[in-house]
Amino acid sequence: MIEGATYVGQETCLECHDDMAGEDFAKATGGEGFAKTIHGRLANFEMMGAEKGCESCHGPGSQHVDNDGDTDYILRLSQLNADQSSAVCEKCHTDGKLMDFNHSGHLLSDVGCLDCHSIHDGEGKFTLKAEDPELCYTCHKEEQAKGNFPSHHPLVEGKMNCSSCHNVHGATGESLNTDERLNDLCLNCHTRYQGPFVFGHAPVEDDCTICHDPHGSVANNLLVQNEPFLCLQCHEGHFHMLRESNYSVTAADYAAGMTHATNPGQGVNTPNPYNDSRNVQTSAANQALADIANPHGNRGFQMSYGTKCTTCHKVVHGSDYPSQPLSGGGLTR
Repeated sequence: MIEGATYVGQETCLECHDDMAGEDFAKATGGEGFAKTIHGRLANFEMMGAEKGCESCHGPGSQHVDNDGDTDYILRLSQLNADQSSAVCEKCHTDGKLMDFNHSGHLLSDVGCLDCHSIHDGEGKFTLKAEDPELCYTCHKEEQAKGNFPSHHPLVEGKMNCSSCHNVHGATGESLNTDERLNDLCLNCHTRYQGPFVFGHAPVEDDCTICHDPHGSVANNLLVQNEPFLCLQCHEGHFHMLRESNYSVTAADYAAGMTHATNPGQGVNTPNPYNDSRNVQTSAANQALADIANPHGNRGFQMSYGTKCTTCHKVVHGSDYPSQPLSGGGLTR
């Protein structure tokens, strides 16, 4: 505030700043500007005791008028830093989601109210300088790029925006629209993964972002990495993944009647530490096992167990069925 200044009323301000006229003045003169903003349409009873009009934000203007409009004698929000200009806004805007703005990641990064809101000529309820998410993308370029990845939330399609998940005025961190866990925010939409399940999946129960990048990914389903590499960060591969198949009759050869028995030369004579009966020709039953088409040759096991875990483990978010019975009688999660 300017020391010694007193309030002169909005009408005095409009003698020079007629482009900032209120709604009544705009109707009489055809002017626009401040009149179309939410602040310009406020009634006296909505001001919570503040002086109505320009001086609510710019402070008492008597000395500004007496000194021929000298801007050194009026509060100019554009010349203040983010903390100072936001403090003016917070004289009124302190309720609900706005109450933690002083501790927000935005303000701590010197991003104040005026960086996003246009007070004098912004349209709409929030007088934003641009629509969400375009406004957010002016700073958050990495998230903008991810939003155009093959797998993404439907921001580009206009079905949601940044504020669907984030409270931009919230406290430090990601400022999510939840008072509980991050997972609870995700489950507002993805309810089918909520459970409870008999056999849970630890990362699902802890944090969805362990496996998913909510802003976008080149992998399917917003996964941070493709299968099986994502799964192998926590899980050991099946022991089958490192073995070679003991024969390599192709699907075409098998259809033509060729089997390991009819063409032993097709076999790949690799060691058999697992006592694989398919390579033992001692009984009719074992011979039948040997007559199985193997289109991947000696890479059959690698293709089966090392390509995509969800071919078999389809319900990765949790299931009421065990993932793999063990010979010892126990069950894995």
